[in-house]
Amino acid sequence: MALPVKTLVVDNGAYTIKAGFSDSTASYNSCVEIPNCIARGRDRRIYVGSELESCVDYGMMTYRRPVERGFLVNWESEKEIWDRAFVDKKGVLKCDPKGTNLILTEAPNTLAALQTNCDQMIFEEYEFASYYRCVAGSLVAWNNIEALYDTSQTEAIVPVEATLVIDSGYSFTHVIPVIDGKVWNAAVRRIDVGGKVLTNYLKDIVSIRHYYMMEETHVINEVKENVSFVSLDFKGDLEKCKKEKKNDIVLDWVLPDYNTNKPGFKRPPKPRKPKSDDEMETTASKKDEEDYMTLGNERFTVPELLFNPSNIGYKQAGVVETVMQSLEVIPEVYRYALLANIVLVGGNTKIPGFKERFINELRPLAPYDAEIRVGLSADPVKFNWLGGVQLAQNRAALRSCVVTKEEYEEHGGIWTARKFAGLEEPKNDNKRRKVEA
Repeated sequence: MALPVKTLVVDNGAYTIKAGFSDSTASYNSCVEIPNCIARGRDRRIYVGSELESCVDYGMMTYRRPVERGFLVNWESEKEIWDRAFVDKKGVLKCDPKGTNLILTEAPNTLAALQTNCDQMIFEEYEFASYYRCVAGSLVAWNNIEALYDTSQTEAIVPVEATLVIDSGYSFTHVIPVIDGKVWNAAVRRIDVGGKVLTNYLKDIVSIRHYYMMEETHVINEVKENVSFVSLDFKGDLEKCKKEKKNDIVLDWVLPDYNTNKPGFKRPPKPRKPKSDDEMETTASKKDEEDYMTLGNERFTVPELLFNPSNIGYKQAGVVETVMQSLEVIPEVYRYALLANIVLVGGNTKIPGFKERFINELRPLAPYDAEIRVGLSADPVKFNWLGGVQLAQNRAALRSCVVTKEEYEEHGGIWTARKFAGLEEPKNDNKRRKVEA
């Protein structure tokens, strides 16, 4: 059976859904980012998915997310978000599932029961024409990886033989070896530090040092994304913040004013002059024009958790040591190729200094004669999605990956699960199925 022309690629992340149709002109701009949550404001108004973009007051916003600890566990909430984003005629993408192929991502080592629920929703509830469920990192290899190291690369896009994907997203940070287009599951490693942990840690610090911000998740997440950086000299920067009154690290973050729709922003710190008693009395009677926080070592101690989770008591190795642990499981013949094709994806890899710190710490641990190449795309959040687009445009490869609705109805969920897992497809057992029926 011929596949439909249209293919919807959905990178179903815990924080945002990256989605868009595959066509010859698809690019980063073709991808739509949809908040993967149902939120409630302090005025008790409910925002579902993309509706959150119309919100003007994020104060004390609470969230319910279908994806918990990296896994899709609440299809009731997810369906509400998908319906408004994909199926609804007023939605962002206006998709007709019955005439569309679907490429959908999942977290590594997802439980079989959750995968079965997903397959049932796609085929029985939405009735997509065909469907491919895969680990997000496996799609990276379909991109032109060489272009990340050499911008003059113009050769055709083909899968790289071996790619080591470092995927640091909202829930976790994963090290994912992809060999011949397939994830080497035995070597996948996970660190329980992602964007959520970083935001919560920053909330704790700020609430102790400045204002109580434990209920201001959106505000603190905005602070994290705008001022954080990965230190290349952690101890040196700590000493700088401790001893030097004037340094290039400290800055002010002016908090947003939702009453006047004024967003938060960063600025150089204001000079603090000692005030006389009269001045103190005068200023105390006036309401401050703006509220702000002065941030120093908070800027780099928070993302430091990606390299040293033990700073907050996690008994896990940092991202670089975890890479070496993963490589120890891989046959030696592939190790050099993986070190030469490392790709950083996920929102945390956008933090300034992440790539440089990663290379600096990996070089002493890797074999002395290994070539180390680390690539970071222009938009690492959408890089998995873009790989799915490249796969979708290769019709022969797509046909070999997907399961059609007819195949699902004929062979059942176990057959579908085995194919997505890369196992040998079971022989047609229609006779036994008829006897059992």
